[in-house]
Amino acid sequence: MPEILVLYYSRGGSVARLARQVARGVGEVDGMQARVRTVPPVAAVTRVAEPPVPEDGAPYVERADLEECAGLLLGSPTRFGNMAAPLKHWLDGLGAEWASGTLVGKPAAVFTSTASMHGGQESTLLTMMLPLLHHGCLVMGIPFTEPLLSTTRSGGTPYGASHVSGPEDDPRTTDEEARLARALGRRVAATAERLA
Repeated sequence: MPEILVLYYSRGGSVARLARQVARGVGEVDGMQARVRTVPPVAAVTRVAEPPVPEDGAPYVERADLEECAGLLLGSPTRFGNMAAPLKHWLDGLGAEWASGTLVGKPAAVFTSTASMHGGQESTLLTMMLPLLHHGCLVMGIPFTEPLLSTTRSGGTPYGASHVSGPEDDPRTTDEEARLARALGRRVAATAERLA
């Protein structure tokens, strides 16, 4: 069964929860399933010393996941209007995949979480799209044919799914955020299914 790679980095749990909603949307498309993966943190501990599998949550991504996927959904918390360093660090190491065209022609989309409503969601989503464009992905967003996009009072943008965790860093998505995240997952999966 074709799989859509849902790849993310999450520190406080908000992006991980959003990733699960995106993956749920992927699974709502007949004949498609999600492969949920995360990237290792960037820290003083070298990657060699990190355990090969995280203690909890999604497994770490491997390069084979990119080759095997039919599409890609990329998620990160916002760090000053940009993606978090661990995801950027992992993407920066994909020179061989870029040169060989591993992701060329595959549909892709992005999602994020911020602490405040104006915390850089849209700029983060836009900057996350840039590496995808360089890799030849077919970058997608959420069209305004999704009625919730016009009425949401929390997360959700035409550039991708999003979540506002608030000052208490609440990882729980609102109903609107969850439904828009599922819509994004469905859109990428349905496009990948049509392209196949």
